[in-house]
Amino acid sequence: MIVNSDQPFQLVYSIFSHEYLGLLFESFVIQLDEKGRLSLAYQNISSANANEFDSGLDKTDYELIKLMDSMQPEVVVKPYMKKGNVRPKDFLQKVFDPKTEDKTIQELLFKNIEIKRSKILPLLIGKRLFEMGSDGNPTWKEIKVHAERATVIFHFDKGEYNTQYYPTVKFRGAKLNWQHKGGYLICKEPAWLIVDEQLFHFEKGIDGKKLQPFLNKNQIMIERRFEPEYYRKFITGLITQFEVQAKGFEIHTEQGTPEALLAFSELPGGSGEDLFGEEMENITEDIIVFELRFKYGEFDFGIITAEGENSGNSCRFEENNGNYTFYKTVRTVQVEKKFETILKKKGMVFIHGKFALPKTKAFEWLGNQEDYLDENKIKVVQRGSLNGKTYHIGRAQITIEVNENIDWFDVKALIKFGVYLVPFAKIRKLIIQGKTEFELPNGEMAVIPASWFVNYSELFNFIEERSSEELVLRKHHLAFARELQNGELIRLNLSLKLERLRNFDAIEDYVLPQSFEGTLRPYQQAGYNWLRFLNEYQFGGCLADDMGLGKTVQTLALLAHEKEENPGFTSLLVMPTSLIYNWELEARKFTPELKILVYSGTQRLKDPWKFRGYDIVLTSYGIVRLDIDILKDFYFNYVILDESQAIKNPTSNIALAVNKLKSKRRLILTGTPVENGTMDLWSQMNFVNPGLLGNQTLFKKQYLLPIEKQNDKDKASRLHAMIKPFILRRLKSQVAKDLPEKLTNIKYSDMTPAQEKVYEEVKSYYREKIIGELASTGRGSQQFTLLRGLTQLRQIANHPKLVREDYKDESGKLEDITYMLQETISEDHKVLVFSQFVRHLSIVREFLDREGIPYAYLDGATKDRQAQVEKFQNNPSVKVFLISLKAGGVGLNLTKAEYVFLLDPWWNPAVEAQAIDRAHRIGQENKVIIYKFITRGSVEEKIMALQDRKLALAGELISNEESFMKSLDNEDIRALLD
Repeated sequence: MIVNSDQPFQLVYSIFSHEYLGLLFESFVIQLDEKGRLSLAYQNISSANANEFDSGLDKTDYELIKLMDSMQPEVVVKPYMKKGNVRPKDFLQKVFDPKTEDKTIQELLFKNIEIKRSKILPLLIGKRLFEMGSDGNPTWKEIKVHAERATVIFHFDKGEYNTQYYPTVKFRGAKLNWQHKGGYLICKEPAWLIVDEQLFHFEKGIDGKKLQPFLNKNQIMIERRFEPEYYRKFITGLITQFEVQAKGFEIHTEQGTPEALLAFSELPGGSGEDLFGEEMENITEDIIVFELRFKYGEFDFGIITAEGENSGNSCRFEENNGNYTFYKTVRTVQVEKKFETILKKKGMVFIHGKFALPKTKAFEWLGNQEDYLDENKIKVVQRGSLNGKTYHIGRAQITIEVNENIDWFDVKALIKFGVYLVPFAKIRKLIIQGKTEFELPNGEMAVIPASWFVNYSELFNFIEERSSEELVLRKHHLAFARELQNGELIRLNLSLKLERLRNFDAIEDYVLPQSFEGTLRPYQQAGYNWLRFLNEYQFGGCLADDMGLGKTVQTLALLAHEKEENPGFTSLLVMPTSLIYNWELEARKFTPELKILVYSGTQRLKDPWKFRGYDIVLTSYGIVRLDIDILKDFYFNYVILDESQAIKNPTSNIALAVNKLKSKRRLILTGTPVENGTMDLWSQMNFVNPGLLGNQTLFKKQYLLPIEKQNDKDKASRLHAMIKPFILRRLKSQVAKDLPEKLTNIKYSDMTPAQEKVYEEVKSYYREKIIGELASTGRGSQQFTLLRGLTQLRQIANHPKLVREDYKDESGKLEDITYMLQETISEDHKVLVFSQFVRHLSIVREFLDREGIPYAYLDGATKDRQAQVEKFQNNPSVKVFLISLKAGGVGLNLTKAEYVFLLDPWWNPAVEAQAIDRAHRIGQENKVIIYKFITRGSVEEKIMALQDRKLALAGELISNEESFMKSLDNEDIRALLD
């Protein structure tokens, strides 16, 4: 090391001339002698060794060193060199050799170097700068760097035959002698001048090309024949930006306080992306472009921008018989900036001097800011006729009043655009159609505010026109109306009684019917109160309590009341076939006075008029679908759907059939009102309260797409508010305090070597097949292959026998399952074993048979479901119940089980919860312990991690296999198959 960093040193910067690239900078550290003077010991400093001299460097030094590193010849030429073994020096020689030169690359190199010089020079203020000697001495001649700027005055002297032109330079108030002094411009854009060992820069960032000719010349002469063009182009530009002293022609200067104009013009939808960035990318409606302009006398100008557009003063040129006159406008920048700040406070930030908004938002902004603009003396002007239209500028006002009537709400509205009253029906129709503008009586075009589409489009769709004068809203839209009132969007007048519906706690206690034989827990009594309240107002409802909280008993209490209140009326209960027997048992237990008909089986009597002798008819979804042409002509008191997620698909035959049933009231029961997506909710809520959420098309547009595709929290909140009065959902954690504790454990299993070998073979096959083709064929064609591949990997994670019948070795997971089963049984505990793969249950079943362990078994082919349940519940020797997911996910009360084994993770966590709830429900007295078996390092573990991330949407929507697959992107797929 030449310079010792532990001894005094100083950082300096040096200018040297490169044979091809011109003037460059380098940084050096110089050792100081005992008197603090620069010695002859020096070394180059770069980013690589700068930290060794950190004690003598500041932040600016580090920046300068980095910039100077970037302008070294080998660094500058690198982007232009093709791959090969050519040295930078040889490359430069070839580029600049007259025989092989490349003018394009030369220009690019010079431009690059000039940009770097323009960045370096301002940072040198306050630093020591030198010219390098011919011997490489970096401190040959010191250059004094001035912080103050010099000014340039351009002189024009027009005589009879020509015009003479020359500049003078002033520094610190005195004329600078800078010509014929051997000075040179180290940078031209902007100008930095070295003369008499001093470095100068200039006000207004003057271009060095305007000074270069005068370094060794006193003046330039413009012949008379060139004067008109020269004056028009060159001198006009100089007068605009700089100080000019003229002889032989006149310069008139105008200045004063400008008038602020907010001018607007129109662009077609989608054309604003390049001008205004990504926020305009997806805008389909027309765009209004605002421009803040400043009027001085007869002329107006745009905003002064950093990019040089509208860069300040203006100059106009006039010629009359050889006499030239210039009119210069000096703009008051501070005043103009004040107007910019005023508009910025209201969200208007100009880019390239312009600001854009979609048309509906633009005119709403103008209306809302009408008073503010007047107070601040900003005049709004339309620039020409926009597509032949003159737009109305002013406030649009809407006042909506909703009043309770006997069976509906009356809707009254007052709408004003400026001084004009507009019929409500007209605006409603335009908003429903998505039209944004209409003509006012004075011929101006009024634009409907954007917020009206956001705030009122649902309301306007829900309103029904009884006549041209009468607009009504159904009573079941009460919560929606309350939401609008809370947002101060409407005025709502309600009776005290109806007010109670929005506050569940205010619903009074209803007396249980005398014929009801049972005791309701407090939350069940509250549920019964809610059902009675809906009954009173003739609303439909969804009782969506957690599995095991007693939806059946609450419903039976309501039906017992209906028998007392409305004897002779029949209610229809529709459910999965597997639940009919359970409902019949529960009804005979709690409501023995109710006459029950089971309408099922091939021997059923297809005569609905026979229903009149019964209080309750129990039937299945399949029977309703088959017999709908018979059942639709009977008028029921209640139609109640249990496990109503069966109608989640509104276009399914079951959903279409049940909607044809006629009844006084409707009720649905489900533990999972939303399984796949928001449309599940529409289908079920539309059954109980037709029209509550509008038609399917409206619902998709207003709720489904914003919530599921755009994660719109406001839309999710509004949808929740609309359905809240008609859905009662209580979680066990909230209400069933008397339920014992539930503990969930993850049991990780390792694959056996043979199992892992099969897993890797299948994974490699699908990884190559799927990922290799993703780029060429896209996601759509790969979905089935991906699902098949993931399913096979999940099966192998359980046991390779599920995929390969000839597999003879063991499974790590099966070893853990059988060990824990033996432990559980030996401790005299009962356990439910769930799997979605029947073949997996068969493998466990083979083990139980070999060991002589008694068990109950249930899958889709089991005929005697109830017998298997009773076998497990009542036989002390039967400790194990093997259950397939689809066959045993609902309708089972298995409160004797203390353990639940989940053999494979499911796509849908809600279904997993349903399985657990077979044991963890009312009547359970023991702690329920759940074990989830996961094969370590397999796709099971990766799916669980992905689910945590993918199922976050609103915390409400639950994914199934298909929707989970659709949510995967290419990165997710690679992670699963990694």
